[in-house]
Amino acid sequence: EIRESHLTGDERVQDPYCLRCAPQVIGACLDQLRQVAATLKIEANAATDNPLVLSDGDIVSGGNFHAEPVALAADQTAIAIAEIGSIAQRRIAMLVDPSLSFGLPAFLALDPGLKSGLMIAEVTSAALMSENKALSNPRSVDSTPTSANQEDHVSMACHAARRLLEMNENLAGILGIEALCGAQGVEFRTPLATSPSLQHAIRTIRNHAAPFDDERMISPDIEAMKTLVLSGDALCDVQQGVTAIEMTP
Repeated sequence: EIRESHLTGDERVQDPYCLRCAPQVIGACLDQLRQVAATLKIEANAATDNPLVLSDGDIVSGGNFHAEPVALAADQTAIAIAEIGSIAQRRIAMLVDPSLSFGLPAFLALDPGLKSGLMIAEVTSAALMSENKALSNPRSVDSTPTSANQEDHVSMACHAARRLLEMNENLAGILGIEALCGAQGVEFRTPLATSPSLQHAIRTIRNHAAPFDDERMISPDIEAMKTLVLSGDALCDVQQGVTAIEMTP
């Protein structure tokens, strides 16, 4: 019903890239992560000893211990995480900006001007996005010679991988905030209804965070949504709901 209400008389010609190009951006990131998974599978099953003891009895000094494949894979993952968060943050910004949201109140507040709504949630998402942008700078290009220049070019793979833990937490926060804003925005379109699958998604969100209809500290809601995103339960729950809807006559 919401979509159909925009079929006539809508001044927009096209959606911004953060909506229209979401499949292309997220798809490219997923392709990157699949490539990373393939690389890590190879490296996890590789012989990284030095020297290598070969089947014919030869003992060979080599460099299989060098973690450059893992370092590059981690850097690629960091870029993908940063990009997913970046495009999600733009969608959040659209939802809270009345000049872009077409009919939604400023900051998705019940009483704009007197109440701040989800303003600080959007600011938080921007901060998390900026943090991930900084953390996505490649680590594999950094190397300091040690051991009397014997170890003169190292991968920095541990540094490259370790920051992914923080980046993933930040991304979960951004996506959790997007879920909060999306649910609030759809509810403001009442009595027009969204699709059954999205109604199911909103019910899942509301099981963890109540509508933001009055001033309150938003951090517990963000933490609850971040936990939900990291658990993967939200995706499983929505997929099960979509399957149930599709099976309904």
